Amino acid sequence: MGSLIASECAVTRQSISHSRESSVATTTSSGGAGSVFAKLVGIIVALVGLALGAGGAYLATLGGSWYYLVAGVLMLIAGIQLFRGRVSGAAIYGVVFVGTFLWAAWESGLNYWRWIPRLDVVLILAILVALVTPALKDGPTRKTGFSLAGVLFLGLVVAGALAFVPGRGYQHLEDVPAVADESLSTDVGDAQPADVPADGDWAAYGRDSAATRYSPADQITPDNVGDLEVAWQYRTGDILDHRWGAETTPLKVGDDVFLCTSRNILISLNAATGEENWRYDPVVSEDAIPYTAACRGVTYYEVPEDRLDPSAESATADEQGEQTAATDTQEGDDGTAGDDTPQQPAVAANEEQTCRARIISGTLDGRIIEVDAATGEPCTDFGDNGQVDIKRNMGETPDGYVSINSAPVVVRDVVVTGHQVLDGQRRYPPSGVIKGFDAVTGELQWAWDAGRPDQSEPLTGDETYVRGSPNMWTTAAGDSKLGLVYLPMANSAADYWSSSRTPEENEWASSMVALDVETGLPKWHFQTAHKDVWDYDPGSQPTLIDFPTGNGKVPALVMPTKQGDIYVFNRETGELLGGGAEERPVPQGGAEPEQRSKTQPFSLYATLRQPDIDEKDMWGMTPFDQLFCRIQYRQASWKGMYTPPTAEQPWIQYTGYNGGSDWGSVAIDPHRGVIIANYNDMPNYNELVPRDVANKLGWVPREEQKEDSGGAEGAGDPQANTPYAINVNAGWRVPYTGMLCKQPPYGHIRAIDLASGDTLWDRPLGTARANGPWGIRSGLPIDIGTPNNGGSVVTAGGLIFIAAATDDLIRAIDIESGKTIWQAPLPAGGQANPMVYEANGRQYVVIVATGHHFMETPTGDYVIAYALPEGEGS
Repeated sequence: MGSLIASECAVTRQSISHSRESSVATTTSSGGAGSVFAKLVGIIVALVGLALGAGGAYLATLGGSWYYLVAGVLMLIAGIQLFRGRVSGAAIYGVVFVGTFLWAAWESGLNYWRWIPRLDVVLILAILVALVTPALKDGPTRKTGFSLAGVLFLGLVVAGALAFVPGRGYQHLEDVPAVADESLSTDVGDAQPADVPADGDWAAYGRDSAATRYSPADQITPDNVGDLEVAWQYRTGDILDHRWGAETTPLKVGDDVFLCTSRNILISLNAATGEENWRYDPVVSEDAIPYTAACRGVTYYEVPEDRLDPSAESATADEQGEQTAATDTQEGDDGTAGDDTPQQPAVAANEEQTCRARIISGTLDGRIIEVDAATGEPCTDFGDNGQVDIKRNMGETPDGYVSINSAPVVVRDVVVTGHQVLDGQRRYPPSGVIKGFDAVTGELQWAWDAGRPDQSEPLTGDETYVRGSPNMWTTAAGDSKLGLVYLPMANSAADYWSSSRTPEENEWASSMVALDVETGLPKWHFQTAHKDVWDYDPGSQPTLIDFPTGNGKVPALVMPTKQGDIYVFNRETGELLGGGAEERPVPQGGAEPEQRSKTQPFSLYATLRQPDIDEKDMWGMTPFDQLFCRIQYRQASWKGMYTPPTAEQPWIQYTGYNGGSDWGSVAIDPHRGVIIANYNDMPNYNELVPRDVANKLGWVPREEQKEDSGGAEGAGDPQANTPYAINVNAGWRVPYTGMLCKQPPYGHIRAIDLASGDTLWDRPLGTARANGPWGIRSGLPIDIGTPNNGGSVVTAGGLIFIAAATDDLIRAIDIESGKTIWQAPLPAGGQANPMVYEANGRQYVVIVATGHHFMETPTGDYVIAYALPEGEGS
């Protein structure tokens, strides 16, 4: 019996022993996996610390923040200790985490976007460190470590969710004025449909000659805009895979819609159905495409009654051609003028006679085309069988150097056109001369060249206009009542070098010029940038309005600029209104210190410009790209607005050349007295590149290149015949990720009280759905505020319609609240101004979606019309 008990006890002791060994083995196995994970986390933390510490040390030597150096060293130590299995590694990392949080709070305040690169990687690593702490020597229990990791993970989730909170960056400062009975619409005459469009029409690029971009259509309202649907869609068939971006706003007159494509194909559509009426192809070579294959719009023109000849009803095309060739005055038998009154050639009065109503368009190869608005056939009485060549007396004009990409303007039966001169290629490309042609015959009436501003008589023979003189590439505005055309003049050629410019160029470049359309000579002008070396040529079409003052309403002109300033002028005299402007001291020095103006003009009326940036405004998706941008910031010259270009180091330009307001212009509600302005908020990071370096890099003018590189404007431009080429990093992007160095938002839209210039509301414009690092479309509906090109339209229904942003959406914004209340995805980028019209009692919103190479939005050939369902809203 005793031996049996002893045997059983032995078995029990052996069983307990095996159980203990098994338990120890299990514990050892678990500890081993945790130890490996801890070592891996330690390596990651150490590598992150090494990168931040090395970059931070360099940043510190440049005078930047010491955070990265201190945090990097501590993270390196923490990583080593974690690798060794020491709990001190977790403790040191805890110090880094808390210190980073406090530093981020100090630099960021409540600015959400600033927190992301400062805390995201540090927070993720903190979660990993918390997970491995139980495996460290003398570490906490699993429950404690995992609980801490759970709390940190919850913080990460909350931080991520905050990105989706709507309304971030939205400011509502004052109430939008109510609709008033009295309109601020101005009187520019009534000679053409564009001067006083029918309520349902959109008769000019900016809807009317005053370029208000305001439609009296009120069928679509904030209450029913959510019901908008695609009413019709048309595809032009003109798709490019290189330098795409038509930027087109159609016209609507009567029952027809008129538009142009990237290569200047003219098209007429049925306004109610979108069915094609006709198309005319002027046959423009792709070699003629300048920076962008843009055709922003066409011009509608009706031959006035006094140019119609009842006796010419049966005139043949040949007879009309002979009339076109007639001189303005008839000569007597004795060789003297028989009549002091100009004898203008006439067209037939027969209503069925072709070309009583005309579509006028410029082309990328420098022609003005006129076709019959009813048939699309060329108007043979205009110029040479329906066209004139603006390049005459310009001397050598390589393909792509002289291009018309904006709609011409007709004032008192004179077609006024400027043209784009290809930027960045040469100091002495073709002239920027502005020309005025008889709208019926195409005869050249005058030619005004800012290089010889006191002359306007056309040149003849082998004479050439001043090469490299300022041009006007954007859209002018005209006042037929005053007989003035308003020209936003660009810079002289070689945007970033000024030493070789003439006194005339220095006076007239980057200016608003009011030209007498009868004489072709200036009446007044105002320069918005003195000796411009920042490509700050005004790109916006000016808007004509009656401006309210203490002494009543004044016929005025509203002019936005790339710098963000908005000026208001008495458009008859050029007198500044709305508080005027002042000359302020600006930074000096740079590559041409003797050329820099000591002061520059600043508007006292209103500005879209944001405060100057500093190192804390640098951004990225992680601390690594933010650190890269902070280093670049410290390496560059930045003295504030108008920092001079430098040759020995990069310089920061803020606002950039696509900053403020560009060719999209502004819209004005004349009944509320409100300006709607969308704008960009992005710097450029520029470098002047010495000529010998540029030569080694192979930077030569376009016509000498073996292949068109198609890069962003200013990126590797040769600026031949100057000491320096120019390299512009537009938007200041990180080369590794494609993200921008400045923190969001990058684009806004703002409502401004017209009378006072005060901001009513301001908000970011554009979501991140089509944007992301490495060009990846994130799909995230985060209101980040994207870069934008193209303007808006405002309606009597209380809505603002705009696409413009890089998220490929068209949206409706409530003018009173500034909030988006409807949006729809586009099949291609919407870098164009929308337009609004009525047809058969139905209101339509139309956008041309062709994308844009510079904005990196998808290419297409779409014309899309939205409307309420049939019967709704009528």
